[in-house]
Amino acid sequence: MPTPGLDGYVEPWRKPEHDDLAELARTFFTKEVAPHAERLERQGHPDREHYRRAGELGLLGLSIPEQYGGGGGDFTHEATLLHEQMLAGEGSLGIAVHSGIVTGYLNEYGTEEQKQRWLPGLVAGELVGAIAMTEPDGGSDVQAIRAKAVRDGDDYLVSGSKTFITNGILADLLILAVKTDTSARAHGISLLVCELTGDPEGFRRGRKIEKIGLHSNDTAELFFDGLRVPAANLLGAEGSGFIQMMQQLPQERLVIGVGAVAAMQRAVAMATAYAKERTAFGKPLIGHQNTRMVLAEVATRTRVSRIFLDDCIQRHARGELDVATAAMAKLYLTEGQCEVVDRCLQIFGGYGYTTEYPISKMYADARVQKIYGGTNEIMKELISRVL
Repeated sequence: MPTPGLDGYVEPWRKPEHDDLAELARTFFTKEVAPHAERLERQGHPDREHYRRAGELGLLGLSIPEQYGGGGGDFTHEATLLHEQMLAGEGSLGIAVHSGIVTGYLNEYGTEEQKQRWLPGLVAGELVGAIAMTEPDGGSDVQAIRAKAVRDGDDYLVSGSKTFITNGILADLLILAVKTDTSARAHGISLLVCELTGDPEGFRRGRKIEKIGLHSNDTAELFFDGLRVPAANLLGAEGSGFIQMMQQLPQERLVIGVGAVAAMQRAVAMATAYAKERTAFGKPLIGHQNTRMVLAEVATRTRVSRIFLDDCIQRHARGELDVATAAMAKLYLTEGQCEVVDRCLQIFGGYGYTTEYPISKMYADARVQKIYGGTNEIMKELISRVL
């Protein structure tokens, strides 16, 4: 039987194999990565060695077929890994993008030759993967991208820029959204796989972006000025990029939701423990009615969020997660994360606003969840279309 969580709840999709995976992931994040947290925050990006070690342990590409070196599982395994990463407070490794998004695009749309060429390296952690949609002049409006790729013989010549790219500093393999037909909007977008090891001519990594949170997570600007990309690196058919992104965005938004719920769980656990040990007016904080009421409310919000998330995970594993429901998950769960973490920070009082306690870092890290993967305003628009 699967092992229940601290609050007795067991995910309906969870099996003993997920428990084993969770234990392995927990050990890796807490014992091999977390001890380097302060150095990684100063560094501003993770260590490549940690990707390689995750690959050695079989923690990358969990839903990728075994023939390409993957774990042969499904999204429930990816969710288990990402859940444990958040519970451990480990925020440097961009596994959510590397394994939760990039490998999925290649597995879904890549040719057999492309899969054999790139997936084993990503699964082994020898390559770091990234995806670039966002540009300096546009965020959630993917159809309006300006980066372009012009056919030149057997290559495409790529020009333009991207920003806020997770894993951008370390990326060896980049799925790049470009316009191959500048006269069209959605139908002019294609996806190219760019091999960036050694920073080829025509490609430049810009500044490491300084953020209010996620300080150890690699986020960068990328510039393209005549980068040659073989036409053989086109992912799917030319002009199909927008459809591909729309098909994959529900999983990206579910990935964000997994992190949101795990953050809520961690915040509630930390606040509850603090309320039991901290005294005020002669008794523990949890002895005061207001504190108990707040904890009861955030625990309830977290449980409801977990149940909704698990329903979405099960739908996705069956191939039934629709765009609107994925948008609902991203909207509701990230709003809940920000609310729950904020209310839990309040229980810590002044200490919650210091870097002495992890809750302050969680507060800063949470804010971007309502922005990337499509802003929550865009999520409301997507939901409204089916009403």
